[in-house]
Amino acid sequence: MINDLIGDMLTRIRNAQCVRREEVEVISSRAVIAILNILKEQGMIQDFVKIGYNLLIKLKYDSLGIPVIESLKRVSKPSLRVYVKKTEIPYVRNGLGFAIISTSRGVLVDYEARRLGIGGEILCTMW
Repeated sequence: MINDLIGDMLTRIRNAQCVRREEVEVISSRAVIAILNILKEQGMIQDFVKIGYNLLIKLKYDSLGIPVIESLKRVSKPSLRVYVKKTEIPYVRNGLGFAIISTSRGVLVDYEARRLGIGGEILCTMW
């Protein structure tokens, strides 16, 4: 049984990009779907489709075959949660990347949380 579905999803995406796979299958949950919606809005993945209890993610590469996602990192883990106030939301790579934050208004990108003036749990960062 997998306890950390978000960490599992990030690892599967990272591993699939290392071997240049076009699609990867992950276990579905509400948090994973919310993160994938943000990745799709930000242009980091092409699309995802729900198939039963799983999700099929279509990864995105540039014209040279280099993955669009250079790096993704899990920040808050089940063993160590990382919470930030609205004034402490980090700038990932000086604004070139983004953090995904779980707030009281749902899962948001760091600049949306700053604009709304709310903090929360930093789930992951990527660029």
